[in-house]
Amino acid sequence: MEVVYEDNHIIIVNKAPGEIVQGDKTGTVPLLDIVKEWIKVKYAKPGNVFLGLVHRIDRPVGGLVVFAKTSKALSRMNNLFRQGKVRKTYLAIVHNRPPSDEERIECHLRSIEKINKTFVVEPDKEGAQYAALSYKLVASSDNYFLLQINLETGRKHQIRAMLSNIGCPIHGDIKYGDRRTNTDGSIDLLAYRIQFEHPVSHNIIDITAPCPDKRLWHALFDNFNKTS
Repeated sequence: MEVVYEDNHIIIVNKAPGEIVQGDKTGTVPLLDIVKEWIKVKYAKPGNVFLGLVHRIDRPVGGLVVFAKTSKALSRMNNLFRQGKVRKTYLAIVHNRPPSDEERIECHLRSIEKINKTFVVEPDKEGAQYAALSYKLVASSDNYFLLQINLETGRKHQIRAMLSNIGCPIHGDIKYGDRRTNTDGSIDLLAYRIQFEHPVSHNIIDITAPCPDKRLWHALFDNFNKTS
């Protein structure tokens, strides 16, 4: 992980694909503990370090994750997320050109915890949750398309399931219909940008993640930067 923003109240890191944000049954050291240790060493803090988990992104996904360094910031950041006042923008590489170059999609999703997968379902299905996002085609090559995605809701595996449902599974995401995995187990989905009002200072925080260090990402990302 790489620290991209830090002050007395929050810290934002660029998570590498494969890192888990919070501990699970695999026993892998979570990003939460890694960042705690980073703070402890940097500031020579004795005892336990407080660090609040604000949100998560999936293990095979890279990009920006926000943590709270104080209980006040944690409470206020949680409220911002609940109120929909945090804008999250993702970038995704897909094989297939989407049905439209720009579109807003609504559907209902149901997650099956036993198999760790989310499905698009009818609204009256038990456990169905409303989900919405918008996407825009921002760059392309002969074989791949880069989509910019703005989330309106935060359902589990939402982007992965909804893009798959329109025939555009994310590159490397065999769980949701892509043809093959990436060699490192990642999927080409990046939590690219996060925007919100700082919970204490009330300054506008607007942070973007660096381009993943992969040839495919660089080829599409460079075109995206030229047009954005």
